Amino acid sequence: MNSNSFYYAVIFTSTQSEHVLDYEEMAEKMVNLARNQKGFIGIESARDTIGITISYWKNLKAIQDWKANYEHLLAQKLGREKWYESYKVRVCKVEREYEFKKNN
Repeated sequence: MNSNSFYYAVIFTSTQSEHVLDYEEMAEKMVNLARNQKGFIGIESARDTIGITISYWKNLKAIQDWKANYEHLLAQKLGREKWYESYKVRVCKVEREYEFKKNN
């Protein structure tokens, strides 16, 4: 990610239903699709009791285009119908970042 200028993060938190058949395949498909979307920067994801996926975008237009992507719209519909008990989406402007990495 870029530490010289701001960018956006879309934070998607979710709890799954009991019906998760085909979920992993669709999640992988969406990650691959997003990677080819104009303005995509990167993605991080973790799942335990709560799933958290954060995707990073160059601008709000890129996020809007991703939200309107036809295949993504179908995945969203299936998510509401089958895979999720609940979810929340947050769109945030990232103005600064820093990190630590231990040298091994």
